[in-house]
Amino acid sequence: MSETLKTVPLNDVHQQLGAKMVPFAGYNMPVRYSSDLDEHHTVRRAVGIFDVSHMGEFRVRGPQALPLIQRVTSNDASKLTPGKAQYSCLPNQEGGIVDDLLVYMLGEEDYLLVVNASNIDKDWNWIQQFNTDGAEMQNVSDDISLFAVQGPKAIAALQGLTDTDLSTIPYYSFVQGTFAGAPNVIISATGYTGAGGFELYVPNEHAQQVWQKIMEAGQPHGLKPIGLGARDTLRLEMGYCLYGNDITDETSPLEAGLGWITKFTKDFTNAESLKKQKEAGVERKLVGFLMDGPGIPRGHYELVNEAGEKVGDVTSGTQSPSLSKGIGLGYVKTELSAPGSKIFVQVRGKQLPATVVKLPFVKGTEEA
Repeated sequence: MSETLKTVPLNDVHQQLGAKMVPFAGYNMPVRYSSDLDEHHTVRRAVGIFDVSHMGEFRVRGPQALPLIQRVTSNDASKLTPGKAQYSCLPNQEGGIVDDLLVYMLGEEDYLLVVNASNIDKDWNWIQQFNTDGAEMQNVSDDISLFAVQGPKAIAALQGLTDTDLSTIPYYSFVQGTFAGAPNVIISATGYTGAGGFELYVPNEHAQQVWQKIMEAGQPHGLKPIGLGARDTLRLEMGYCLYGNDITDETSPLEAGLGWITKFTKDFTNAESLKKQKEAGVERKLVGFLMDGPGIPRGHYELVNEAGEKVGDVTSGTQSPSLSKGIGLGYVKTELSAPGSKIFVQVRGKQLPATVVKLPFVKGTEEA
């Protein structure tokens, strides 16, 4: 198995730091360096650095770039201006989602699409089939390292490494410039943790230097390397979807609560049937729920009503380090989707009570 795993450029650095490495999305990735709990609290309270260089990046350029992006994504990319990013998804033709992604407008007729690692080939092939008018597409996934520096002390840790005033970068905005001595770095504020901070898209040849300088600059602020284990509990506390768990080829963006990125002011893949679904109303919805007592919900556990009848499934679940309670996301019948609704999680033959709550579970610092 390990022979077929891809590695991120700093694979050896993570091993030297004592990371436990695991296969994830076809890559050998650090899941933790110390403990998931310690790393989670480090990001919520101070600052941590994730290596998420397994993510995919596609450059789309030329006069046909925007028409292509408009055709394949659900959000309205015509609203973007240079220096702005947008969360979006790639709808399929059956009502589900090929992937969720970020769309960055680097300049006029110049975009960067950031996709999930497990879907790089799938997304590339999907978009290419609609590229009939000759937008210039380049898969630069293997050329870029991506570091996410997250936490309330992120600005303090990073400001000395760049001339850019980091406090002036609004949420879902970015700048391009020199960072830690490396040129052409995208410094972006799109976080996946709810703790504030930045993502740094770094050309591979500068990756080690940038990582090292961040580790040094962050040390006085308590910065630690953070693995995928804590990344999952952090995003779950915010109610952020994870592709493959909470959204899939079989889940509609409207069911998943992603109506806000589904813009019917333009034409896009499967827009007509999604519009009909919106008008008719969905039969199930993705909700967040909090366990009423002990118990940890896990993916694929059944959700039932008081009578014990199945009403849905857990898609993601964990013990929330911030709340010290079990939290989960799952699809339930629409009539049980309102905050305050009572549901039960089937855990080893027992029905454990839970309450549907308004997301996020934990208030984030990224509403800038």
